[in-house]
Amino acid sequence: MSKGFASSSRMTFVTVIILGVFVGLGYRLYSLHVLNRNHYLTYVEHVRREIIPTFSRRGDIRDINGALLATSMSVVEVGVDPSVLREKESSQWPKLAELLGMPFEQLKTILTTKYRVISKPSVKNQNELALHVDNKQPEQLKEKISESALVTSIVVPKNEEAEADDSVVLDEADSTGKRLIKYARLSTGVDQARFNEIGKLKIHGVYGTNIYRRAYPHNELAAHLIGYLNHQEVPLAGIEHSANFFLRGQDGWVETEKDGKQRELAQFRSREVPAADGYTVDLSIDSAIQHLAEAELADIKEKYSPQKATIIISDPRTGFILAMANYPTFNLNEYNKLQASELAKMKNVAVADLYEPGSVFKIIAASAALDDGVVNPTTTFDCTLKEIEYKGKIKPLPAEDKGDHFDHPLSVSDIIARSSNKGAVQLAMRLGEERYYEFMHAFGIGLPTGFPVGNEPNARTFKIFVPPPKYWDGLTFTRIPMGQSVAVTALQIHQAMGVIASGGVLLKPQIIKRICDSNGEIVYRFDKVEQRRVIKESTAKTMAHMLLGVTSGADSTGFRAAIPGYEVGGKTGTTQKLVPMQMANGKSKLVYSKTHHVSSFVGFFPASDPQVEISVIVDDADARTPGKIGYGGIVAAPAFKHLGEQLIPYMAIHAPSSLGIQGRKLVSTQAVNP
Repeated sequence: MSKGFASSSRMTFVTVIILGVFVGLGYRLYSLHVLNRNHYLTYVEHVRREIIPTFSRRGDIRDINGALLATSMSVVEVGVDPSVLREKESSQWPKLAELLGMPFEQLKTILTTKYRVISKPSVKNQNELALHVDNKQPEQLKEKISESALVTSIVVPKNEEAEADDSVVLDEADSTGKRLIKYARLSTGVDQARFNEIGKLKIHGVYGTNIYRRAYPHNELAAHLIGYLNHQEVPLAGIEHSANFFLRGQDGWVETEKDGKQRELAQFRSREVPAADGYTVDLSIDSAIQHLAEAELADIKEKYSPQKATIIISDPRTGFILAMANYPTFNLNEYNKLQASELAKMKNVAVADLYEPGSVFKIIAASAALDDGVVNPTTTFDCTLKEIEYKGKIKPLPAEDKGDHFDHPLSVSDIIARSSNKGAVQLAMRLGEERYYEFMHAFGIGLPTGFPVGNEPNARTFKIFVPPPKYWDGLTFTRIPMGQSVAVTALQIHQAMGVIASGGVLLKPQIIKRICDSNGEIVYRFDKVEQRRVIKESTAKTMAHMLLGVTSGADSTGFRAAIPGYEVGGKTGTTQKLVPMQMANGKSKLVYSKTHHVSSFVGFFPASDPQVEISVIVDDADARTPGKIGYGGIVAAPAFKHLGEQLIPYMAIHAPSSLGIQGRKLVSTQAVNP
């Protein structure tokens, strides 16, 4: 055989090899495209197809001047896939822990834990547990579960069945219940500079996702108004919650493919939906005025150590809130650090808490009687009476505050200036229960204000605390006109005083001024809302005249609220708190305390052209008050004055011309006999 040709056996071997290769290749192609087509398509879809979210930016919350109160900061969420970590890179882990601000041992545990285990309860244990669920308290149930074989390994924070923890993402469970950890969060957010340093460590499996995190630049400022987001970026309170529709934005996504090295193949993008940023919400509050109110509360806290206190400042011409501050308060950036015993700090007491308003409530009886024409400012009443005949029955009149005894008839103006309880009741009696109750509702008492933040009580709750006259007992009508046996919120009494300051109209208290898009263009503007006319404009002016008497003269209850050169109208309030008293039979009942009071002053200025209204309400300042009784004129009135003096230059409030009063005597053309 010639040396130029291979032997037939070799040719046969080569031919068999080539045919085998083609047969194998053909079978592989047949397997890929026919036998296992669906399986491999699903696999490719799972491995190569990817939906990449693009996060929207939550809108800012700003004050009326554009100062940021809440904003979203771009940060990097750092996570790890423990299954791809390389042992040789473990020398970089201590540096990673330092950059993350995490204890090394904690980081090491996360990085070295590659599996979680799910164990399913046996039928026996499931039945045993079910028999006891209805009869066990949570603590007992917890013990029962731990004693059973129900939990025999690590409980998984997140899988397709439940659980709310999103810090770990798991793969499918194998036959033994083991799940490969595909993602474990290392940090909820680091700044870009720190993440760049993390990237320089070149640790395989550690990566970052650009996200937004909420930040509150002023910490405690207006905390009860702004509200906050929880760790899952869910709004839970304040404007963050009530205006979430405007603030939240809309996330987008990109549907694309990635190669074997997990890099995006942009040419294979099949769908792209851009993210839409949230709108900016501009509030009516002024950060500077809000700071003044909170600083005043800090002074009150230092001086009197009250249980709680609130200050509301508004523009009586529009009803918009300029400041709403509460004590105690909390830091919005550290809300999750509050202990269970401190959660009351998060309550917006100006809107949520009910209290008996005391003598401030007398403005309703006086305004109503004047508006119906049954009295005029000079109409006099005998305020020495201990009881009075009303509708054929003898009714006891309440005692006067501080043991006051008036040895001469008091005019309507004097009743307001001297805060006579007997006089206020007699004014209401001129109207009758039904008409007086109508005026209470007209002033907003017993009705929700509709304020969007603060968890205001609902209409049903108010109906319980402000029932209609058919539910009143024999004493109720002799107590409500002086501010007892009726419950209001601080915002309600502030709104009621605003009726007088606005010229007789009930204005809706508002906090949102405008909505702007991400380009700064105004989308919606909120204007003042006149809910109804309550009293005639002339009646409101007469009341403003009369309320000047509360702050003028050394014998007036609110003289400490007077601001030199300005006409200050307002009303003091000192309310005995209801406290439990132990009875001989072991039961307790609520009685009015002689040592625990709510002190208040609600007023406005200049009285002839009101430009600002201030309410100061302090709960239980008695212990550190001279005489151990926290009178509104002693505790709240000075705070009103101090705030007013600071607001005058800031708001450029000019003193208008005089109202034409001589002392507290008012000239009226009405001639109604007492």
